[in-house]
Amino acid sequence: MDGLSAGRRPGAARFRRAARGAAVGILVLVTGCSGLLGGSPPERPDGSGEKAAPVGQRPAGQVPYWVDPGGTAARRLAELRRAGREEEAGLLERIAAQPVAEWIGADDPEGRTRELTEAAERADRTALLVLYNIPHRDCGQYSQGGAADGDAYRAWLGAVAEGIGDRSATVIVEPDALPHVLDGCTPGEFHEERYALLNETVRRLKDLPGTTVYLDAGNPSWIRDPGAMAGALRRAGADRADGFALNVSNYRTTGENVAYGRRLSALLGGKHFVIDTSRNGNGPADGAGDGGDAESWCNPPGRALGEAPTTDTGEELVDAYLWIKRPGESDGTCKGGPEAGAWWEKYALELARNAGE
Repeated sequence: MDGLSAGRRPGAARFRRAARGAAVGILVLVTGCSGLLGGSPPERPDGSGEKAAPVGQRPAGQVPYWVDPGGTAARRLAELRRAGREEEAGLLERIAAQPVAEWIGADDPEGRTRELTEAAERADRTALLVLYNIPHRDCGQYSQGGAADGDAYRAWLGAVAEGIGDRSATVIVEPDALPHVLDGCTPGEFHEERYALLNETVRRLKDLPGTTVYLDAGNPSWIRDPGAMAGALRRAGADRADGFALNVSNYRTTGENVAYGRRLSALLGGKHFVIDTSRNGNGPADGAGDGGDAESWCNPPGRALGEAPTTDTGEELVDAYLWIKRPGESDGTCKGGPEAGAWWEKYALELARNAGE
């Protein structure tokens, strides 16, 4: 990806209502509030029977999102503990214990979203999802792909909506799609279709009773003109969306994103926003966005985990700090990394180690 940022306020209240509104069901995934739990680890929600690391849910009042006990970080945590590699296990626990977004691509969108939202509902939590299948995705770069055309995307979107149903979900819509229109990376002949598809996505998701929607808006160092980004967001359906998302898969500081988001919000009638803090603990790499490394966004060394996911941000307009990019997954085949989205444990351990205590 290219460029893949307290108290009782309206945004926090909305998240709390979503968490309370999820059906409790039979609590098969967790037996406690946070950290490692005793007893036998739960099975993965995919029904494979494979035992996952015993990670539990975070307190709902702090962050209402589902922690996947069968995620890669959780499974590796369990393996490291069995191998007696406690130092590495302790580092990975910092990732495994937090809710991270689940990215929905081309493969079985209905089954995947149903599996995730049902697992979250059983745990009385909200699923955090990212839709990432727009045609001409990522301009042929590391995360290239996407639906074959607009009709294929619409069919895929319909499957996503069927899978979510009436369960609670927060959805980040199509990282990079709008910034790549504005920076010219996506050819002009595809712009109108992209705006139309994003509008349809927002409308379809907002027709669902329990879904909160944020349109991706890049990061402060990518599209530096808030007016241009605000115009693109309006054309993409921001009026219907709950807000916008900043810093997805990037490293800009939380402060930068808050300042930029406030400017965008002012141009959008006070829209709220969320910030990806998964890897911004040390901010961007030296020279990033200033004519230095052209791929400073891609697996930069020396980065760190940022603020833990929470809806208690202390910022009236910021609904949540989220881990949208999954810490430990590669940005692409740069700087020694595997393909985009693949688990890279060396990088995961570095992010956690650099975050300190």
